[in-house]
Amino acid sequence: MNKAILHKGIDLLSRREHSEQELRNKLRLREFEDNEISIVLVYLKENDYLSESRFADSIYRTRVNKGYGKRFIENELTQKGVSSLDIEMAAQELEIDWYHQAEIVYRKRFNGIEIIDKKDKAKRIRFLQYRGFSTDEIFTVLNIEENNEQ
Repeated sequence: MNKAILHKGIDLLSRREHSEQELRNKLRLREFEDNEISIVLVYLKENDYLSESRFADSIYRTRVNKGYGKRFIENELTQKGVSSLDIEMAAQELEIDWYHQAEIVYRKRFNGIEIIDKKDKAKRIRFLQYRGFSTDEIFTVLNIEENNEQ
């Protein structure tokens, strides 16, 4: 086993959790050989330095705290090579009320500002869509807001 790769891998993991794909890409950028990287990654997983489930939990928590919805978070995790099983486990572990989360994000951005016209309403819908909330969550929040204005 190449000790330089191992030390670099542990160094990167000591700063934050990484997915296997992320760590592999970062080690490739340092021009290490793919077969040597694979050996080190197996060792890191076996010794619990590298964990996809911990990575998924970490990303889920930070993105929820930053006001992102389930679709955004799951898409990001998928792009980073996390399995759908690990993504689902992380989602179940947190037990988030996405309707309430969407309402918090909406109020943080638009608190006290009335919807002026259809263009303004469309802008708010796009904002929540970008954040990864479902159509049902978005319209539930907007209906609550419109009922409060009346």
